[in-house]
Amino acid sequence: MSDVAAIKELVQRYNALRQEIKKIIVGQDDVVEQVLLSVFSGGHALLIGVPGLAKTLLVHTVARTLGLDFKRIQFTPDLMPSDILGSEILDKNRDFKFIKGPIFSNIILADEINRTPPKTQAALLEAMQERAVTVAGHTYKLDRPYFVLATQNPIEQEGTYPLPEAQLDRFMFAINLKYPSFAEEVEVVKTTTIGANPVINPLFSAEEILKYQQLIQKIPVADNVIEYAVTLVGKTRPNSQAAPEIVKKYIDWGAGPRASQNLILSAKTHAAFHGKFSPDIEDVQKVATGILRHRLIKNYKAEAEGLSIEEIIQSLF
Repeated sequence: MSDVAAIKELVQRYNALRQEIKKIIVGQDDVVEQVLLSVFSGGHALLIGVPGLAKTLLVHTVARTLGLDFKRIQFTPDLMPSDILGSEILDKNRDFKFIKGPIFSNIILADEINRTPPKTQAALLEAMQERAVTVAGHTYKLDRPYFVLATQNPIEQEGTYPLPEAQLDRFMFAINLKYPSFAEEVEVVKTTTIGANPVINPLFSAEEILKYQQLIQKIPVADNVIEYAVTLVGKTRPNSQAAPEIVKKYIDWGAGPRASQNLILSAKTHAAFHGKFSPDIEDVQKVATGILRHRLIKNYKAEAEGLSIEEIIQSLF
């Protein structure tokens, strides 16, 4: 199959995937799109929202529709790295045997990731970056495709350990979940209180997802689009000459080169989902907020004046 035909097929299958997810998830269209952009770009996503907005259900539904293995890890203050990675035990022949932890799956839901201490958070770092884990000096490869979809509750700060910048930067997208509209909430209540149990059909296989990831990587990008993405990221750095006044005034720290890479990768995926054979500046702008949101650090002036990161990002366009 030619690349052009493969992209046309991806558009059809992406739309079918959205319809399948809608059997369970009401509304949240932007959130679903960003999660799927992250998956097909080969990145990880951080879902930020108050309790009860179906973050866990969304990740579980996406895993089922993609036909992938799924494991949920509930992060708690007493969780140890070995609880995630696995550990070596002595078997009956007095040989060491490695028992794999829940991290050995295609999709990991790291539930309430900011509830666990930095030592355990760091255990995820190697898995997210290298797609491998090291236990007792032995390195074990993780199955591909591999995604970490983490959730974080933005309102409870008691008993939490904020994610370090190095780990936040590992997430391609930070996705904010909002409350549903009145009509959506009515629909949620109707469909979830009558005992209905919709059947979810897996529409992809692991091999197909890897094939589409490789296809997306091959999509050509015009130089002016790459330069736009790099310029946009450069504008977020307060010490840069390109930084506008709003950034110099309200931002302490800007985004690094990984943001530029992620902008282009996810812009390619966004273009492919919408039947385009090469991304343009509009595709970069569509994905920019989710990719830059967690990489910019506001200063106390922005906090005092109630200025959101999203407003600052929008002003950069």
